[in-house]
Amino acid sequence: MIVVTGGAGFVGSNLVKGLNEKGFDDILIVDSMSKPEKWKNLLGLEFGDYMEKDEFIERLERGEFGKSIEAIFHQGACTDTTCYDVKYLLENNYRYSVRLLNYAIDRRIPFIYASSAAVYGDGRKGFRESPECENPLNPYGFSKYLFDRYVRKVFQKGVFSQVTGLRYFNVYGPKESHKGKMSSVIYQFYRQLKESGVIRLFGESDGYEPGEQRRDFIYVKDVVKVNLFLFEREVGGIFNCGTGVSRSFNDVVKILIELNGSGRFEYIPFPKELKGKYQSFTEADLTLLREEAGYSEEFTTLESGIREYFDFLESL
Repeated sequence: MIVVTGGAGFVGSNLVKGLNEKGFDDILIVDSMSKPEKWKNLLGLEFGDYMEKDEFIERLERGEFGKSIEAIFHQGACTDTTCYDVKYLLENNYRYSVRLLNYAIDRRIPFIYASSAAVYGDGRKGFRESPECENPLNPYGFSKYLFDRYVRKVFQKGVFSQVTGLRYFNVYGPKESHKGKMSSVIYQFYRQLKESGVIRLFGESDGYEPGEQRRDFIYVKDVVKVNLFLFEREVGGIFNCGTGVSRSFNDVVKILIELNGSGRFEYIPFPKELKGKYQSFTEADLTLLREEAGYSEEFTTLESGIREYFDFLESL
């Protein structure tokens, strides 16, 4: 049995789909249905059972699963980058992850988990998987940073089973609509375009011209491919999961308007509450993923990914 925490969420449900396509259907989906619309992400997927996250960890630590778990894909977390309830974030994103990791290590169960590019903060020191580059800007980023540090200490002590962390950059694609304000800007821009014909972008900030803030946008299908590649080859370590290419918000908007055949955009003042807490630039350094992990596949271009995603959204 394969466990996918956060399996009803955005990346998690896409990962379950990818596992299905590889022939896996004995899957336990672990999640929290605090957002009821997430159930729609499970439609069309093959899996053995669903369990709420609190029940799962309690039963896990009581030993109720025996030797039935073959691998754990830990995608579950609070992904709200604007959440400032530090205690809540550390309980859900750090402490829960530590408990799950320790269980996996004790039983030599492969453990692949979702980290985040949020650990890099403003990126002024680069986006390499190295402590000197890490300086999170918000409690969410800190919670991911803290767990990555814990994993590094585990590596130093020696571990005899696969432990793999993937630092997701700016993921977009199907099954993210339930995320609301935490959905990708690509989805949010699409909704604005359809609802009003006008897309609103942030104006000048952090030395960037209006709409020229840049992100490493990665299509969710590529995220799934990287997860499955590392799982199949039992590659351990902490790796960036982005395309290695940053693109501006202006680029995104122009692609969407062209696909839609109409629309316009305008700039709004950068929110005061986000100053000093916002990543205006992200771009994955893929050296470790390419050279150490051996991942050689090309990533979906922004134009191709948005086109496919646009067609998907239009079909709903």
